[in-house]
Amino acid sequence: MSNVIEKVKIQGERWFPSTTSFADNMEELWGDWYCDSEIGKLRDVIMRRPGKEIEFVTQENYADFRWKGPMDVNKARQQHDALADIYRAHGVNVHYVEEQRADRPNALFMRDQVFMTPEGAIVCRNGISARRGEERKTAEALAKLGVPIIKTINGNGWFDGACGMWIDRETVILGTGARANKEGAAQVESELRNIGVTNIINFEIPYGHAHLDGLMNIADRKTVALFPWQVSYNVVKEFLDRDFKIIEATNLEEIKWGSCMNFVALEPGKVVAPAGNIEMKAKLEDAGVEVIETEIDELLKGWGALHCMTAFLKRDPIGKL
Repeated sequence: MSNVIEKVKIQGERWFPSTTSFADNMEELWGDWYCDSEIGKLRDVIMRRPGKEIEFVTQENYADFRWKGPMDVNKARQQHDALADIYRAHGVNVHYVEEQRADRPNALFMRDQVFMTPEGAIVCRNGISARRGEERKTAEALAKLGVPIIKTINGNGWFDGACGMWIDRETVILGTGARANKEGAAQVESELRNIGVTNIINFEIPYGHAHLDGLMNIADRKTVALFPWQVSYNVVKEFLDRDFKIIEATNLEEIKWGSCMNFVALEPGKVVAPAGNIEMKAKLEDAGVEVIETEIDELLKGWGALHCMTAFLKRDPIGKL
């Protein structure tokens, strides 16, 4: 009876909250995932190896998916595998979205589904209806890996992951246009500010372009390549104020048809890039950037290249540039 009385005397909640931050607990509870740049040493990526869905594209319907034409299925898979092998050869863990809708051939362009942050993934909502639904399979794959999903774009917002680009831990470019509206970008901005991003650079993507990585990309700690006639002054000034070297891409054939700026940094000053862009390769090398080329002519029929196909899950921290 006395024990019962003593228990009754105990008043109030005896479970107290932990005051540690999400970031402090992340590695223990979720795993070692992180991204605050386009150039930090690449450790983990998630991709979608072209599956049955690319066989869905025919001569009759390819324009519905914004493709140049149907792909040679075997060649496309070989080129995708070759890219994954380059990543592995440089110590990158390659993860895959193993399942996807059979009517979503653009699913191989994984960058549009995931915008990675230091505290987890923002799962995107594509701007075009022909891609809606890809994100569900992406979310399933991320959950299976243990990557925290800190936001899923919802409501009236839409946002492709390639409409966002990290400069450093405090600075992110957010583009709006055909693939990201103001509502979607605002949702991304809210999450970024919640985890310590203080400088958001707004970039209105010009008509005729889908994403930032068709107009610009960062190759080294202080080196950025960009299309000078289509990148707004306020964006370029942010790089100039940080003493970046500006590589101007001016070969229209390479920009539009060769996706010359759609490269992926393996680490600061070393990139894997689409083969055949002679001028851009020379300009990058003149700036001290090592360029590894890979053939993707078949994959380019889907109007996407290396950066489009690769969603970063972990890069070494880059800090403030």
